[in-house]
Amino acid sequence: MKKITINDVAESAGVSVTTVSLVLSGKGRISSDTAQRVNQAIEHLGYVRNRSAASLRSRESGVIGVVVRDLTDAFYAEVIAGLGDTLEKHDKLLFLTQSGRSGQHLRRCFESLLAQGVDGIVLAGGAEHAATLIEQAQEQGVPLISATRASSTEGIDAVRPDNMQAARLATEYLIRRGHHTIAWLGGNGASLTRAERIGGYCTTLMQYSLPFRSDWILECDSDPQQAAEYTETLIHQHPNISAILCHNASIALGCYFGLMRSGRGPGKEAMENYFERKIALVGFGDGPEANLTDPPLTVVNSSAREIGVLAARRLLQRLQEPTSPSQSIIVPPEMIVRGSA
Repeated sequence: MKKITINDVAESAGVSVTTVSLVLSGKGRISSDTAQRVNQAIEHLGYVRNRSAASLRSRESGVIGVVVRDLTDAFYAEVIAGLGDTLEKHDKLLFLTQSGRSGQHLRRCFESLLAQGVDGIVLAGGAEHAATLIEQAQEQGVPLISATRASSTEGIDAVRPDNMQAARLATEYLIRRGHHTIAWLGGNGASLTRAERIGGYCTTLMQYSLPFRSDWILECDSDPQQAAEYTETLIHQHPNISAILCHNASIALGCYFGLMRSGRGPGKEAMENYFERKIALVGFGDGPEANLTDPPLTVVNSSAREIGVLAARRLLQRLQEPTSPSQSIIVPPEMIVRGSA
């Protein structure tokens, strides 16, 4: 005979797997009607309760769940490193899950982590879809921390960079070096991070009464080859552009090669002579590749590893003080000036 699983019980009772888990563990605020429906499904299907597992769930497991969009994303890889380094000092282990680039598997990852009895969950990416998950975490008494690039969640602890201030910092740096025609390359139009950064970029241009043109702002994927091609097209169509802001490190690297192919190349000064003019290049986010180019890339950076460290510390505090008010912790940007701008 087929072994009856918790998924079968959830389907029969018309509830989520998380709700069944709550009924089995005796935790959370579950209505008597829902609990009765779940118990009836258990009896009807012949589901065997794992009482030892339920007992274990009532105590700390020593495991922290992490949900990321893409484990290969350099920013979130650094966040995970910061989380791991800090939590391991407190005898906590990470359980990593991947929700997909568009966050399509977020709920499945979240409910799987709850069912595994993790002590807490860190949402590192895809948190803009997490509003409906916050109540579930609260019902089960599981701390939920947002460690993301953008300000997309309310009602839970959050650790994030100041994207708007980072863009202001980069744009103002270029303006003060004499650049008055500044373009933007990269990011997806649906990205909250991109929206915050472009907001800072546009606000600073207007503050200095400088031109802003929509055709100077290009979307593109985090693919260096595509970024290089878009850069060549941008320079060909708008030869008077003197500086480019790039959405992330990968796009900045592609932009570098696009500038080299276009015959202009990256450089600090805003030259009057077109044939001598270099184009200043600034990226968001630092990494080893920034020092591989000649000249090295100037970047504005909010330490992803520090975000991970701070998120881990806040989670440990939340475990000790579960009723304390939620906090929003902002990691300030830092301008790292090198040869490209």
